Amino acid sequence: MIIYHLISITLAVMVDRIIGDPPHWPHPVRWMGSFIAILEKRFNHGKHQKWKGIAFLFVVALTVLAISLLISWGAYQLHPAAGILAEACLIATTIAQKDLGTAARRVYEPLASGDMEQARYQVSMIVGRDTEALEEEEITRATVETVAESIGDGITSPLFWALIGGAPLAILYRAVNTCDSMIGHKNEQYQHFGWASAKFDDVLNWVPSRITSFLMMFTNRIPYLKRKEALKRWREDAKKHPSPNSGFFEAAVALFLGVQLGGINYYKGIKSERAHMGIRKRPLEKDDILHTIKIMQRAVLTFVIILWIGGGFLAAASTWF
Repeated sequence: MIIYHLISITLAVMVDRIIGDPPHWPHPVRWMGSFIAILEKRFNHGKHQKWKGIAFLFVVALTVLAISLLISWGAYQLHPAAGILAEACLIATTIAQKDLGTAARRVYEPLASGDMEQARYQVSMIVGRDTEALEEEEITRATVETVAESIGDGITSPLFWALIGGAPLAILYRAVNTCDSMIGHKNEQYQHFGWASAKFDDVLNWVPSRITSFLMMFTNRIPYLKRKEALKRWREDAKKHPSPNSGFFEAAVALFLGVQLGGINYYKGIKSERAHMGIRKRPLEKDDILHTIKIMQRAVLTFVIILWIGGGFLAAASTWF
């Protein structure tokens, strides 16, 4: 069964790289978002918000898991090839390598042509911070940070869970991650209700984020640091990030580019200061957006290869026993 998952994962990555998520096609994540919004209105009021948030997450997770299990099981009952194809299609909806690269290039292109207003508009589509007054270096930083942080939860984490449990676990991961994106905020409305979604998302990302970012540190050259020093700096910088997982990606990309990420952001006019990551060998430049996309693509390729090695070993071990 692991081999079926590996074939499905590889097909899904290829489909996503070529097609992505066409905006007018039906998409499970959009359906999840609508379902989450409906349930949030029903659950998020009154007392015992933390317990209601746990119940809410359980209902969402159980619903999407049951549907994806039914689809996968039904397809495999027809034929193994049908099962692999169905799983590949489902897994492809949980990853966003092409769309992430496309969104970043939409920021890069107006920057390259000097159209700052369009660049600010495009970066506002992918970040939550205020973008109206950002200049080129800050627009670049926002884009690079977003691509870096999204390597895990946008691509490799669902692939990791797809290896463990096929499309159903990849879909389950995406449902939890979508819950975190929609309600996992530390504000008055969601601080307690979204607690379970935020924590469970952190748990699901813990292992794959560390595997992916560790692989990145060994497949990208840092010419100004020795390997041991780079790994030490990477671990130290990662701990500065408010997310227990995203910091590993941001710290790695900052070191690869020889720039500093982090700094001052504004959210609805409120100042937020993020610790700096990386070593500033030079200022950020718009071409760093393209470099970060290449780093992302190399990370995904390496991760899929490692999944095949690890999955192949597990498949062989299962036959021995």
